Amino acid sequence: MPGHDIIVVGASAGGVEALTQLARRLPVDLPAAVFVVLHIPAQGPSYLPDLLSRAGPLPAAHPEDGEPIKRGRIYVAPPDNRLLIEDSSVRVVRGPMEKRYRPAVDPLFRSAAREHGPRVVGVVLSGALDDGTAGLLAVKKQGGIAVVQEPREAAFQGMPRSALENVEVDYRLPIAEIASLVARLAKETPKEKLAGRVPEQIDIEVKVAAMEDTDTNLVGKIGKPSVFSCPDCHGILYEIHNGEVLRFRCQVGHAYSADSMLSAQTEALERALWAACRSLEERADLVRKLAERAHGRNNPKLAARFEARAQEAEEHADTLRSILKSKDEDDVA
Repeated sequence: MPGHDIIVVGASAGGVEALTQLARRLPVDLPAAVFVVLHIPAQGPSYLPDLLSRAGPLPAAHPEDGEPIKRGRIYVAPPDNRLLIEDSSVRVVRGPMEKRYRPAVDPLFRSAAREHGPRVVGVVLSGALDDGTAGLLAVKKQGGIAVVQEPREAAFQGMPRSALENVEVDYRLPIAEIASLVARLAKETPKEKLAGRVPEQIDIEVKVAAMEDTDTNLVGKIGKPSVFSCPDCHGILYEIHNGEVLRFRCQVGHAYSADSMLSAQTEALERALWAACRSLEERADLVRKLAERAHGRNNPKLAARFEARAQEAEEHADTLRSILKSKDEDDVA
């Protein structure tokens, strides 16, 4: 029987250094395949496979959709695509964004948990917010092993701390020790057996991520309608609960944690405030032109009314600018 030969790794901010250190310490004869998701911009090339290949003994590459899984290799999610696992092959699909990312960590972890259960080792490294937590819960639910980078070592502690707070983690280690742990686990037979039936929630969320099913009612089977709308498509968001972890997903598949939902709402509010500020300034310019015309026609009363409206619009715009400026200062602090 194979050991823990499916290693899924997720990282975000500060993740390049962490992943490079991990790749450097992996053995050349690792009897496992490693799958990596790092949050990267959708546009432009990713140099992560080259960095990881040069850093350590295992070859790394962006896989093709349907490529067979081979041990002793590192599969890196390509920009603007999901990396998923389907039985003995790799899936590379665009799919809906999750927590505002594509690629995202959670879909990879869930797909591995669905297909390989106890053979999976999930590793969460440096990153902001909480991507990886829900996926690591799925790994644990299917009998896999949860590993988290020591937050005090991570450049960004958000992802490791969220995992530790919400998942019954098996190992909390610095990068230097994670590689040797993975090498050891790859040779050990899993204690648990593969569960017979995959939980409906995991199965449905993997299908949504892989766009395997066009049934728009799928998400409704695992969640209940919320009062919120999707920041991406403005459709209904459904509440999904993983223990204490609250998440949201719309019918087409966009997904959010509570933290990423709050972040998306904050950005939407800021856009609305800037739009309102611009509209008020345009209104002030227009009304002042009308005031000038009224002066030119010897109608001082009408001109005064227009001047008052212009001043009111400018005062409202100044108020909004003050709010936006204070937000920028808070972000810097």
